[in-house]
Amino acid sequence: MRKAFALTLAGLLAGCNLAPPHTRPALPTATDFPAEFAGDVTLGKRASEIGWRDFFADQQLESLVSQALARNRDLAVAVAQIEEARGLYRIQAADRLPTLGATGDATRTRTPLGTVAIPGAGDGGGSITQNRYSVGVGVSSFELDFWGRVRNLSEAARSQYLATVEAERAFRLTLVRDVASTYFASREAAERIALAEATVKSRQDGLRIAQRRLDAGVTSALDYRQSETLLTTAETELAALRLTRAQSDNFLAVLTGGPVTGPLPAPLPLAQQTQSPTLAAGLPSDLMVARPDVLGAEEQLRAARANIGAARAAFFPTISLTGSFGFASPTLKNLIDTSSESWSFGPSISLPIFDWGRTKGNLAVARARGDIAVATYERTVQGAFREVADALAGRQYLAEQVSAQERGTLATRRIADLARTRYREGVAGYLEVLDAERNLFAAEQALIQLRRAQADNLVTLYVALGGGVLER
Repeated sequence: MRKAFALTLAGLLAGCNLAPPHTRPALPTATDFPAEFAGDVTLGKRASEIGWRDFFADQQLESLVSQALARNRDLAVAVAQIEEARGLYRIQAADRLPTLGATGDATRTRTPLGTVAIPGAGDGGGSITQNRYSVGVGVSSFELDFWGRVRNLSEAARSQYLATVEAERAFRLTLVRDVASTYFASREAAERIALAEATVKSRQDGLRIAQRRLDAGVTSALDYRQSETLLTTAETELAALRLTRAQSDNFLAVLTGGPVTGPLPAPLPLAQQTQSPTLAAGLPSDLMVARPDVLGAEEQLRAARANIGAARAAFFPTISLTGSFGFASPTLKNLIDTSSESWSFGPSISLPIFDWGRTKGNLAVARARGDIAVATYERTVQGAFREVADALAGRQYLAEQVSAQERGTLATRRIADLARTRYREGVAGYLEVLDAERNLFAAEQALIQLRRAQADNLVTLYVALGGGVLER
């Protein structure tokens, strides 16, 4: 009966856990995305079902993302941090089991008889020589985890490891977005450079015509200077765009881990970069299981709550066991023999009595960190909601802006053609041509910028929804 009671009590104590139970905080956002721009949130495919290779239509961009996932140095750091966290978890988890160690010993000692109080030994110069051999196994200070302290510390280390895994996945998504965004910036600069170069050439031709008309006395010096102003404006814009493209390409080299290797496929124009699968927005609650940053924040919350349990357990006694079993003998031939058996066993107990508030302080710190983890989790969920909502709004309204800008650019181009015709026929002054040319150049540049923003926003939506398979 006593043995059965002791075993039952030990089992109950072994299952004791002083950590707060883990529950997800209530969703700190609206239950749905705003209907005015979210539309049908079930239309399309979930981002988690679409790998990044299937999402991008541009094969050159696909090649750059692949190189970034293989060579980016910051990603290498994130992967190494996973291994570090995994090692720390294994170290902490090992404390839940006894540590067994084997020992072997062989000693030979010589002791002068004059130093040994042996009756009849006298004061002669003799000595005693002794041999001792021993082998054995032992358990060193194994804590009986009655209050769940070791178990909670192990759980905290495991959650920290899982949070690191999610952080690495979040970094991969961010890297994909950064590479795509920088690539789109480079493509925008390239298209605007092509437009600026064509505009510079056209205005150089116009300046030569204005020079001949001025020399012939057909036009005034004012028209010539206005034509010259048009040319210098385009040349200034061209130089600025070349600088922007160089900076984008330099940053792209950093993101991809070095110079781009191998021939790349031809790029797609920005107008075709939005040929990606339609993404289903889903519900805000879906983000809690799809977004790696939200999952990582939840693991941090688990770790904080487990640490609270460990801090609470520090108020109770710590019971540890040490023990060993082996053989000891003065001769090797009798070493492994029942008469040479040696063993030791000893429990130890430690109870905090007076530590000047240290244990209470540790608990207060653990509770405060738990509150911080809750607030951090809620803030992460709110940030995820805002990112998806912003990207959904961008998908709706940027498409409308691009459509309107395309119509506006076409109308501006027709106005410029009419202004040039009226000027050639002498119906209008060159100032009208000047204004029309400036407006057309600005409208064409704005259309390219909007197309880049639309492509960039679709990648942002893909990442904000949690992305898909992120293999290299």
